[in-house]
Amino acid sequence: MTEKQKVVEINFAFRDRLGEVLGGNHHNYCYQCGACVAQCPAARYTERFNPRSIMLDALLGREDVLLGPDSPIWLCTNCYSCYERCPQDVRPIEVIVALKNMANEREAAPEQVSSLTANITKTGRAGVVTPAVQRIREGLGLPKLTDVPVDEMLKILED
Repeated sequence: MTEKQKVVEINFAFRDRLGEVLGGNHHNYCYQCGACVAQCPAARYTERFNPRSIMLDALLGREDVLLGPDSPIWLCTNCYSCYERCPQDVRPIEVIVALKNMANEREAAPEQVSSLTANITKTGRAGVVTPAVQRIREGLGLPKLTDVPVDEMLKILED
């Protein structure tokens, strides 16, 4: 093997696990055309995020890159532009969400995501409802927010 040749190892076990997660099974259809990047707002905002690169990493099974502490998956805005533009029905956003779920199961999500998840689990809401929020709602003629039945929500999530 010459210096210019590079061995690419594929982690088939990770690819198989990703394929078993809801939404993660379409990564195998990606042929790297780049249509997913064309209207991606996150790709315009930062060079660290590129849905095409994420799909390539998924194809190669680069578990350490995709589920590691500095993974670019958390930069996705969930806008679905990639989903709409993909000619192969790869559904990059669904693959990215599946990757996020896998990272969260490993407790590898960023602190902001973990605290958001904890707040939803505790209160049933992503944001904190303060008295100021209630006053603003009242001023807008909106009804007062009531408590979310968290126990019912958690039961649904378990199923």
